[in-house]
Amino acid sequence: MRTFDYDVIIAGGGVTGCAIARELSRYALDICLLEREEDVCSGTSKANSAIVHAGFDAAPGSMKAQMNVAGSRLMPDLARELDVPFRQNGSMVLCLSPDDRPALEALYRRGLTNGVEGLSLLTGEEARALEPHLTQAVAGALLASSGGIVCPFELTAALAENARANGAEVRCLEPVEALERRGEGWTVTTGRGALTSRWVVNAAGLAAGRIHGMACPDHLEIIPRRGEYLLLDKSAGSHVTRTIFQLPGRYGKGVLVTPTVHGNLLAGPTAEDIADGADTATTAAGLALVRERAALGVADIPFGAVITSFAGNRAHSSRGDFLLSETAPGFFDAAGIESPGLSAAPAIGRYVAERIASALGAALRPDFDPIRRAIPRPAQMPDRERAALIREDPRYGDIVCRCEQVSEGEILEAIRRGARSLDGVKRRVRAGMGRCQGGFCTPRVLEILARELGISPDEVCKNRPGSKLLTGTMGEADHENH
Repeated sequence: MRTFDYDVIIAGGGVTGCAIARELSRYALDICLLEREEDVCSGTSKANSAIVHAGFDAAPGSMKAQMNVAGSRLMPDLARELDVPFRQNGSMVLCLSPDDRPALEALYRRGLTNGVEGLSLLTGEEARALEPHLTQAVAGALLASSGGIVCPFELTAALAENARANGAEVRCLEPVEALERRGEGWTVTTGRGALTSRWVVNAAGLAAGRIHGMACPDHLEIIPRRGEYLLLDKSAGSHVTRTIFQLPGRYGKGVLVTPTVHGNLLAGPTAEDIADGADTATTAAGLALVRERAALGVADIPFGAVITSFAGNRAHSSRGDFLLSETAPGFFDAAGIESPGLSAAPAIGRYVAERIASALGAALRPDFDPIRRAIPRPAQMPDRERAALIREDPRYGDIVCRCEQVSEGEILEAIRRGARSLDGVKRRVRAGMGRCQGGFCTPRVLEILARELGISPDEVCKNRPGSKLLTGTMGEADHENH
């Protein structure tokens, strides 16, 4: 007879929580992931630099350094298993004055100490030979061949899908409201009732401090650190081939310029500590700063090709490092996961899962399947393969999003895999992420969501409940006016 509903409950459906769920699903355990929003990847994981850092920046011996380097090494195989876009394009850290050369060399030595492979120091001329758009101010660079770029949306969704395929339960719109120690386990009260579990994992991002306080007597301060970005059209995507950083400062790695795995160019972020973790507004001053700082290292950035701006809030811990430990009996914190959290996620997932599985005496499942297949992308297929897919299901030939060439078949599959909102579809298949930013395809995607979910179009939300785009039909409005 079961005493608890689950062996492990994970609070938080960002990339960290989903990676932990996926790694725990390797074991003979009952797992539940709780996400307070309508979908996974709805917080910090949806608005970041999409960078897989090599691992040269974090302090030697820190959890950030250990998880970053290990996660970076795991990412290529993980991306292949989950069928998500990843490219090891390499990265450069620029010094913009000969006076900064000692700091660059210190960063190089730190990277070696952290175990980063493929590091080399370049002169300004050598750096410009590799990246012709670097400014003449560049006096030297640290080249890290192991740096990469990944799609954070698809990675997070894929981790959740694979965890679910291996028996884990993923429950959205269930915020954790209270925790209470119950014998050898925990009662977890959510917005939908009470659940019981032997272990609880706190991977709640910006809410991690609040959840930590429910289980532990000490205070964990999580400071929202807002970063603003500019996203440029694919016509600008080849302006640089590597991720271009500047020497780190007080607030981290500073403004970068990088290609994305989908062919765009990204510049940012700023770094501003704010009080409200829900405040993801962009500002004129912040975006101007992105332009100014980015141009110090990369010349002639075609900012006229900007298609959108956005901001994301990082969960900065006042402790200065990732918190990865059992901080109360049966309660494991995976908190303060700011940059390089995306890079570290595969290693964090493994680290946490191994420790909890060991504590529970859980055996590995012989039937664990690490493979997840991506949603078919007709626009990226060879002609013959695309034709065969469309013959099998003609909806893959009906283009809904012209900018990104997304078909109705892809949108239907995104809904089947868990999308319940316009943003849920967008993050899985990129409908609305192109040059027109959904200006053309939004009405059709909304219509498909309403049809497939069996709801009225005016009930379809952009993301969380209440974020409706429609308020009613013209007929209803005319009736009310008369």
